[in-house]
Amino acid sequence: MAQVQSYDIPLHDIKPIVEIEEYSFYYFLGISSIALILVSVVIYFLYMWFKKRKTFNIRKEHFKLLDLLNLNNAKDSAYAITLYGSTFKDDSPRHKEMYENLVSRLEAYKYKKSVEKFDNETIGYIELYKGMIDV
Repeated sequence: MAQVQSYDIPLHDIKPIVEIEEYSFYYFLGISSIALILVSVVIYFLYMWFKKRKTFNIRKEHFKLLDLLNLNNAKDSAYAITLYGSTFKDDSPRHKEMYENLVSRLEAYKYKKSVEKFDNETIGYIELYKGMIDV
């Protein structure tokens, strides 16, 4: 009779499979999240910078127009200074007082068919008011 070989031999050197903790997927998710947040913040600030750059600033435009005035044409300049200067009159009580003083000086150059050139004192007041303006 043939002997049947038994396969139930006890194995002492082979250990059971052990589960190894792997955190690389969590590291990847964390770094990806931080990178996504940083990219979003950079895109937001770029968007705000471009948006701010294109906005129309009435104060800058009126200051530019005041600076470019031809003071040789007294009548038109008096109207323009009154119009564009009013943009800055509410900046402080000092600005308001200076603006009202300037407007009262400019009254002599408005509402007439022909006017003479600005006198030196009025030009000085105009230049002083333009120098006070912060844009």
